[in-house]
Amino acid sequence: MANIYTPRQQRILLITSLVVIAGFIIAGLRQYATAFLGAAILFVVFRPWFHSLTQKKKWNKRLVTVLLMLFSLIVIILPFAVLSVLLVDRIQVYARNPQQILDLVNQLEKATGFKLTTQQNVRQLVTEGASFASKQFPSILGGTLDFVVILGLLYFALYFMFMEEKTFMKGLQRYLPFEQKTLNELGESLKNNVNANVIGQAVVSFVQAILTGLTLWIFGTPDPAFWGMIAFFMAFIPVLGTPLVWGPAALIKFSQNETGQGLGILLVGVIVIINIDNLLRILLAKRMGDVHPLITLTGIVLGVPIFGILGLVIGPLLLSYFIVLMEVFERQNRQQRVEAVADEVRVEEQARKG
Repeated sequence: MANIYTPRQQRILLITSLVVIAGFIIAGLRQYATAFLGAAILFVVFRPWFHSLTQKKKWNKRLVTVLLMLFSLIVIILPFAVLSVLLVDRIQVYARNPQQILDLVNQLEKATGFKLTTQQNVRQLVTEGASFASKQFPSILGGTLDFVVILGLLYFALYFMFMEEKTFMKGLQRYLPFEQKTLNELGESLKNNVNANVIGQAVVSFVQAILTGLTLWIFGTPDPAFWGMIAFFMAFIPVLGTPLVWGPAALIKFSQNETGQGLGILLVGVIVIINIDNLLRILLAKRMGDVHPLITLTGIVLGVPIFGILGLVIGPLLLSYFIVLMEVFERQNRQQRVEAVADEVRVEEQARKG
């Protein structure tokens, strides 16, 4: 029996069916998208180690995969999750008891001589900040089952990415609608972004958080461990970063007539913390990939509201991919113009010969 659709209609309906089914799959898994995104990031981070151990040292592939998964769980996932939970919990404490924040605002107003905002606005900002932090950071206390499912999916995907690496990479090359050169550029952009915004930035943020926490502790700032945690996450923001933590702390010291301590915080912040930040970024950029600060900053603003904490990496990556694809589009258009001119010249030559 003949099909009622033409070949062109069949192709259009096939593509439409694929898009619709993919839409249902994405909608169904959107709550767990962070698991697959996290698996992809860890795959990029540990792939050089995987190749070194399995190809150069000839270790068993399954053993290496399990060891890398355990290493990432112990060194990256669990510490980051615990840190996030402690931070969110402390922010919620401040949200329930905002008087300390109100006192800090009053001290800043005395130090600067400017009326910053009303007490009602401060209370609202603290409450909204607690709500925002709870949404962006993984919360074990808020949903143990979800956390376990996400973690299970992450490592399930990561396991098969490593164990079926060749099949996985061939599938990407086969089904992504790009030439090999474009795929190489996208892969290089992914590697640079992950290295710069995960490994490199995590090192920079950790060092700055330790220095900020120690500085505030030495100069008698209350709760230096909490502000050190804040500094860790603030350090991911280019240009602004940790000055958003130790700057107000110095102003508060000045407002309390503790000029020596305030000056000490400012000197350590400007001379040590900022310069350490610049030095580490220069050193790590040469080793781990250099991403322009404007791309990182804009990507963070774009990515965090959509992807949560993983937006620190995914946001800049999306912008980098957009730039790469725009360059590919420009290159292909330029090539088509050259080919069009060559065809016109060829036609003119044939016309003259005829």
